[in-house]
Amino acid sequence: MDQHIRQYYRLKQKQKELEEQLAELRGLILEEMRQQDVLEMEEGGYRAKIVVQERKEYDSEKLFAALPDLELWRLLSKPDAGKIAGLLKLNVIASQQLEGTYEAKEVRLLQVERQ
Repeated sequence: MDQHIRQYYRLKQKQKELEEQLAELRGLILEEMRQQDVLEMEEGGYRAKIVVQERKEYDSEKLFAALPDLELWRLLSKPDAGKIAGLLKLNVIASQQLEGTYEAKEVRLLQVERQ
């Protein structure tokens, strides 16, 4: 068991180092692409692509005002974009009820693939 714990610790440390390196490289690649004003580039047999997504961040007070039904609010417990999207998809709530309750934020995801 001692060996497993030590190995787990070493791997977690390595994971942390790798995540830091990935974040740094991601930032450098995104900055380079921003400077070149491109969403896709190819270099040395690899393709980097920026995928733009929109995420909604809900305001709790405004959302509660828009959804006064306590049963619905209890299902949400706190603004969770995934749960809210599920309720919309199931037609439990209408998108009109949510107008003005969130702020849309653009998120840029980096995808790198080998050609």
